[in-house]
Amino acid sequence: MKTKLMVLAIALASVSGVAMGFDFGKLLEDRLNQELNKDKKTQPATTPSPEGSQSAAASPPTSKQKVDVGQLGFALFGDYSPEEENRIGKQISGNLLGAVPLVRDDGLQRYVNLVGNWVALQTGRKNTTWHFGVLDSEDINAFAAPGGYIFLTKGLYRRLNNEAELAGVLGHEIAHVTQRHHLKVLKKSSLIGALGQAASSKAKSSDQMVQNLIGNGAEIMARGLDKEAEFEADRVGIVFAARAGYDVWGLPNVLQDMAALPAKDSRTSLLYKTHPHPADRLAALGEAVDGRLDGIQGKELANRLYKIR
Repeated sequence: MKTKLMVLAIALASVSGVAMGFDFGKLLEDRLNQELNKDKKTQPATTPSPEGSQSAAASPPTSKQKVDVGQLGFALFGDYSPEEENRIGKQISGNLLGAVPLVRDDGLQRYVNLVGNWVALQTGRKNTTWHFGVLDSEDINAFAAPGGYIFLTKGLYRRLNNEAELAGVLGHEIAHVTQRHHLKVLKKSSLIGALGQAASSKAKSSDQMVQNLIGNGAEIMARGLDKEAEFEADRVGIVFAARAGYDVWGLPNVLQDMAALPAKDSRTSLLYKTHPHPADRLAALGEAVDGRLDGIQGKELANRLYKIR
């Protein structure tokens, strides 16, 4: 398998560039930030101090205050509970669906959820309720949010040839959740000092912590994770799909198809912003797999792929 992947990567290496045209990423980022901006607009104005009062000078701005021990402790050693992870993902996904709704095809949504949950079952992760959906957009991309919220666009779904390819795409996004890629970025963000104490608390204020994280979630969803996270999701994702009984070539075939698209295809604008070039992903997969999956016999199930309306 390594040799085949390397050949594909070399053949596709010259296909690069960011597509011009409608910027779905900008729309997504603006929409996901909307809730955060609303909070800022509705905050009451600061009451001015009486003339001659020294209280304003005596109290430094909140942003200048030192991080207390609890906040620092979470930033260094804490972690999000499954409940907090789910709230973060639910909020981000809700705002995403406010920008781009699901395809109005119940049969399609049920089918994708059946395949997605079967692949997710192979992860062994028992504290996650998985949700899958197809977004009504002709852009070619897929997204994951913490807590098990997975989406792919109608544009990407239309390019799939069989169920194994769908499983490969969903496996990649599922891996982002199991490897906690988004949560790791959130922990490293500049907000962690201010939000650490709330995140480590079980108080009702934890919902405010989730709301405050929407700005960071928007940036991650619209701009993507780093390339190492994407490479890891490819490696882990094909294992999940193979465990589920699918042809291990599902995801590589999708990458090959995407790399063959014209460089200025507007449907791939966000794809090139959020993921490494498919040729690079194929090369990294070939290096990591190194022929170890060549003996695995999986199924493509082309006849079972739901025909989108």
